[in-house]
This record gives sequence, C-alpha cells and structure tokens, in this order.
Amino acid sequence: MTTVAAYAAPAAKAPLERTTIERRAVREHDVLIDIKFAGICHSDIHQAQEGWGEAIFPMVPGHEIAGTVSEVGPGVTKYQVGDRVGVGCLVDSCRECDNCKAGLEQHCTGGSVGTYNAIGKDGEPTYGGYSEKVVVDENFVVRIPEGLALDEAAPLLCAGITTYSPLKRWGAAPGKKVAVIGLGGLGHMGVKIAHALGAEVTVLSQSLRKKDDGLKLGADHYYATSDESTFKELSGSFDLILSTVSAPLDFGVYLGLLKAGGALVNVGAPEEPIALNLFSLIGGSKTLAGSAIGGIAETQEMLDFCAEHGIGAEIELITASEINEAYERVVNSDVRYRFVIDTATI
Repeated sequence: MTTVAAYAAPAAKAPLERTTIERRAVREHDVLIDIKFAGICHSDIHQAQEGWGEAIFPMVPGHEIAGTVSEVGPGVTKYQVGDRVGVGCLVDSCRECDNCKAGLEQHCTGGSVGTYNAIGKDGEPTYGGYSEKVVVDENFVVRIPEGLALDEAAPLLCAGITTYSPLKRWGAAPGKKVAVIGLGGLGHMGVKIAHALGAEVTVLSQSLRKKDDGLKLGADHYYATSDESTFKELSGSFDLILSTVSAPLDFGVYLGLLKAGGALVNVGAPEEPIALNLFSLIGGSKTLAGSAIGGIAETQEMLDFCAEHGIGAEIELITASEINEAYERVVNSDVRYRFVIDTATI
C-alpha cells in the first residue's frame, strides 16, 4: 500500500478538502501512474453532490487522468516506466461478457468499475484522479501519443471519447451536417472532432456569447437557441445533432431540426426526466439516442485521431486549492472550456 495526497469530498455537497488515501500495492498486471494532470468533468460535480443518486464518501473524483508510468507489475507487457499514459472513466470490467469481448467495456453486463465512486473487485472503493498517484490494471490504461500535451490530453479521457464515439457511430463525415448543442467542456470537443471528421458543423447555444470561440474551434455556423427564428430557419437541416448539455431540453423542438432519418444523440445527463411527444420521432422516422463514453480500444483510437489532427482540449490550468471555486464556475458555465488540475499542487 502507498499513502498519497488527494482532494476528496467528505460528504455529499461538502467542499472538497486535502486528505490522504491508500493506493494498493502494484499487482502482476498493474501500472502505477504518477498523475500529472486531472480534468474536472461536470459529472464529478453531479456525483459529489449526489445529483445522480446515492454515492460513496469520502469521494476522490476525477476520471480524466494523464501522467507517466513509474512502476509496472511483473506481468505487464503494454507499458514501461516513463510511458505517457491516461486513465478514463473505467478501471475494470468482467472482461468475459459479450460486450467486454466486443470492446464495449463501458456496457459490461457484469458491471464495469468506475474510476471513482465505485467498488472494485477487491471490495475496496475506487478513488479518482484528484490525487498524486493511481494504480490501474494495464488493460484499462491508454497511451497518450507524443503529439499531445499531457494537460490538454487529460480531458480527452472523458470529454474527448464521449463526443468522438457517437460522432463516429452516427456517421459524422464529409457531406454530413452535424449540430452540437452547447459549447462547454463536451461541446467544444464535439465541435473540434466533428470538424476534423469532415462534417459541416453548426453550434446551437443559448446565446451568441461564444460565437467567436465556436468558429475558431471549427464550427461553420453558430446560432442562438434563445432566438425563436433559429428553429424555423434550421428546420429539417441536420443529419445528426449531438446534445452535450446537462439541462433538460425540449427534445421535440430539437427533433424538428433533423432531416428524415436523422438522429439526435444525447451525451449530456440531466438529473431530471424529460417528456416527449412520440409523434416528433415518428414523423420523419427519426432517432433519439444516448451514448456513453467508449471502450478502451476506441478511447485509444480517439487519442491517436486527436494527435493526428492536433486536437487537444481548451483548458484553464488550476491549482488544487482552486477546485471548489472551479466547481462553482462549472455550474455557472464560466469556464473556457475545461478546468485541469495541476496535481503537483496537491
């Protein structure tokens, strides 16, 4: 066991505070990672505040982890000391079900193990990236290509794969029109990736406040959803709409922006249920879908794609003492576009 410094929420809705946690000894197939940077995801806040249900405390959030390997177990074949690596939302799964065998570990029928706020197979709670070190099985570690700076790569482990996976699955490509709802931590990555995939990209945001940013990030068009004329002008325009916001939307109105056969895919996770008139789906044979991160192989594919296209997250680097302030700013949509903790300050 190794004692490391970390920032944890001692209870639901409580401010995070500096503490120490125990990391397990390195097992045969484990990798010990010196964490360099950890992104702050809105889902960290949802879980620390029990917005998605009962949680495990004390909680060390963080599933956007970038660092370097400092020790490997005797059976490790994929990594060696000094390698630049990342850890995303998962640290284990059953590895035997059909989903795991298909590279869909995030949908493990035996229950995947979250990087934090979960119970590992050893019966111990998992603790995330707001800490100095982490021990992870090599099969749930990914390689960060040399072309990506570690601080800008950290948010790719959640925000990057969360947007890359549905954009690929639903065919964002040259000749396709893609809309991204919201230009936040997820949305700005959706714009970058959809643009790199060759799609014509439109941002749908509450206001035009971030229009200049959106266009610089790769959007071709930018519209304010607070303007009712937007929905008339864009009716029937898109092949794919990616909703990245965690607020409940009037999905019926947004479905009206799709072409026949188009899909509205939700990656934001509102805490409240939504109501939907199914005629908005039936008319035009449209699809309303959801998507959750990606498997380990697809996460590696995403990192390689981002390195090839020079895509990193737009970040604000903060010290650990600024985490609670950062949480407030995320809730108030006051970040351009992802907070990343310099874990040397923990």
